[in-house]
Formats: sequence, structure tokens, C-alpha cells
Amino acid sequence: GKEASAAALDALLEKSNDWLWIVDPIDGTTNFVSGMPLCMPSVAVAYKGEVVVGVIYDPHRDEMFTACKGQGAFMNGEKISVGEQDDIGDAVVAMGSPPGPESMEMSLRGIQVLMPKVRTIRMLGSAALMFAWVANGRLTCYWEYDLSSWDQAAGALLVREAGGMFTNLAGEEWNVRDRKVCASNGKVHDAILTSLKEAKVVE
Repeated sequence: GKEASAAALDALLEKSNDWLWIVDPIDGTTNFVSGMPLCMPSVAVAYKGEVVVGVIYDPHRDEMFTACKGQGAFMNGEKISVGEQDDIGDAVVAMGSPPGPESMEMSLRGIQVLMPKVRTIRMLGSAALMFAWVANGRLTCYWEYDLSSWDQAAGALLVREAGGMFTNLAGEEWNVRDRKVCASNGKVHDAILTSLKEAKVVE
């Protein structure tokens, strides 16, 4: 559960020799089991709690997303950047489909408020890939109410290095312990968070 995951992460951060690998060998496990080509490994390296390297590889499209802190974000060696949408009405938004009752309720609240405001909403079952797609502009935003560190660490760096924003749902600077997250091109970030607050997803 999320409490056990948080406790394990805290223990590792306290015991580590500054460096920590954060790995999800198959993000999108239900997609993988079902034969859907929306699953991939996500690998990040943190130094003293800050993610400094992130890699997400989509084997189905042979797309390698990479980022090092302060050096930009890339797909197959070509520099990428977030989308240019500056109006929430043009935003292509993705979100998770969490199994827990509380997360499910909050997700449904968010859909009800966001759907009339944005261009469309997608739920594709792989947070890592959705973060990569925010980084290269295919998506405008991805948010989720409850997400483990290994699902988001590499994506957090990719989005920021591509010029976007990655915060918790309160709009505060993200860290690896956060589970409620929002990634966007930055231009619609405040509008998305305001809508989630309107939906009572966050206080």
C-alpha cells in the first residue's frame, strides 16, 4: 500500500550513500498483461533526494526519453519541449485510473470539473509514458491523485527539463515523497490546479 511505499522510500533516503536509483521495470503493468502497447521501463537517479537523471524508454515506438538536470530533455537524441497551449480550453489532459476508493473518488471529481473546460481527457494506464508525452508536447497536462515515486521520478525531471512544470496538487515544488502530482506545459498549470481545487480534489 501507499503507507508501506512511503515508509520504504523514507528508509532508503535516510540510509543511502547520497545516491538512489528509482526504478519501475514495467510501468503500466495492466497494459502489459493485457497486451496493450502502453508499458515501459522508467529509471531515475536521485542525489541527496533530488532527481538528476531520468530515462523512459518506450519499446513499442522505439522512443528513448532522457534528461539530466540542467541539460534539457531529449527523445532519441533530439531536444524536446512542452506544448504551447496557453488556454485550458485547448489542453489535452491525461490522468490516472487509480484502484483505491479515495483515489477513485477524487479522480471522478476531477473529471466532472475538468471535462467541460479542456479539449479532451485521456486515461491510458501508464504514468511514465504520459509524463514523457507532456515533455514532448503530445499532452498538455497529466495529473494523478496517488502515485508512487517510481512511477514519477524520471518523468518529473523530463517535464521540467523540457520547460514544463511539475508540482504537487497544492502547487508546491515537487519532491520524491509527493504522491499527488500535476505535470504540465506550465502555461495551463494554474488553471488546472484551480479546477481541481474547485472540484475539492485539493483543499
